[in-house]
Amino acid sequence: MIKLTGERVIPELMKPTNGMLLEHIARYYFAIPYAKGRVLDISCGVGYGSHMIAKSCKKDVTHVVGVDVDEDAIKYAESIYNHPCITYQTADAMDPLLPQKLGLFDTIFSFETIEHLANDMQFMDNIYAMLLPGGILVLSTPFGQGRGKACQEPFHVHQYTKQEFKELFTAFKNVDIYYQRGVTFEPPRKGIKYPLGVAVCIK
Repeated sequence: MIKLTGERVIPELMKPTNGMLLEHIARYYFAIPYAKGRVLDISCGVGYGSHMIAKSCKKDVTHVVGVDVDEDAIKYAESIYNHPCITYQTADAMDPLLPQKLGLFDTIFSFETIEHLANDMQFMDNIYAMLLPGGILVLSTPFGQGRGKACQEPFHVHQYTKQEFKELFTAFKNVDIYYQRGVTFEPPRKGIKYPLGVAVCIK
């Protein structure tokens, strides 16, 4: 049985009212309306989000590929969150050959991933290379003191400022930034501190 460690979200091992669980599920509910065609869920963890996509978007989604670097997480996903439209596989998000290995996608979801990666620009290059023209990227990450600066989260390499977050997406032709508080998403409002940003980008 896979263990609940670090920041891993495993719905079966968590209380339904767990705040982290609710926030993660809310991100998928926010993003699902953007899903179409061939979808990549990168750093899919144990696969609950990939399963949500496949079940919710039967008319719009042809295939979901769930990828994670953790072999145990992928094995768990294959056993618990199996679905005819989903393929799970183990891969490194920073592998420069990742686009060749995975191919092209109409939609890419990346939730709470980039803050863990030392070479964040290689990751963004991979994402861009795997996205078809006109394709949609939905990416989220927590805010902090800035790229590479120390933070209270032991598993995070980066916690971007809001400006640094926006600068991740300069290659895209259209970018909308939303802010998450708990399970709600909204455009920025003055005087409110938002812990997390979500970008919806069109290539």
